Amino acid sequence: MENLDFEKWMSLAVDYGLKLIGAIAIWIIGSWLIRYLLKALRKVMAKASYDESLQKFLVNLTKWGLKIVLIIVVLGTLGIETTSLAAVLAAAGLAVGLALQGSLGNFAGGVLIMIFKPFKIGDLIEAQGEIGVVKQIEIFTTKLTGLSNKEIIIPNGSLSNGNIVNYTVEGTRRVDFVFGVDYDSDIKKTKQVLMDVLTSNEKILKEPAPTVAVLELADSSINFAVRPWSKAEDYWTVYFEVMEATKEALDAAGIDIPYPHQVNIKKE
Repeated sequence: MENLDFEKWMSLAVDYGLKLIGAIAIWIIGSWLIRYLLKALRKVMAKASYDESLQKFLVNLTKWGLKIVLIIVVLGTLGIETTSLAAVLAAAGLAVGLALQGSLGNFAGGVLIMIFKPFKIGDLIEAQGEIGVVKQIEIFTTKLTGLSNKEIIIPNGSLSNGNIVNYTVEGTRRVDFVFGVDYDSDIKKTKQVLMDVLTSNEKILKEPAPTVAVLELADSSINFAVRPWSKAEDYWTVYFEVMEATKEALDAAGIDIPYPHQVNIKKE
């Protein structure tokens, strides 16, 4: 009887000893593979110029996800039932996901923005009915500095799913004006006066060339479309300078502007 008990205990010791050795080996090899994969992931994201905060977040997320998988595999190797554990983790993950649905949507939007980079810090953009310079891109929100120096915070979920107008990415912008003059004004002379205003402004680009053309014969005025180009950062300077210089030039040339005069700007 004693021999049978000894043999039984020896068999159990050998069985669990082999499982323990196997679990330790899996843990060591798995930990090494996780470190290798994380190192490779860092290199790929660095090469793709991912945002630093996004790199850290994705690396940590991947690290803990792989470690949980490794722990489940090790426990299974030791003979511990892991099906119920996996079910509990899945249920917990679902509950957290439902509770943080909005936040997860903003997180996913932040990831998309950082990967596809529709804009970068310093760009002037228009989105969600707001216009401002991008100040900071975070995981859940993007911060803009408005044109009146106010801080604008936009959730990344709505930002990534909506239309984004980037005024900086192309480097240049067209400033669109419509100026109206009296019907008795000389068209060629008016076009020349308007073109002289544009060509005399140093902030207006030579290429693409500015244009002046008759836009329409309105009820009380001949309307001219005036289209200069400028660097993105000079847009408002050009706008204000051309508005002022045009009024002065038309007055000096004796070209009348209907009162109340029609001076409009169309933003594109």
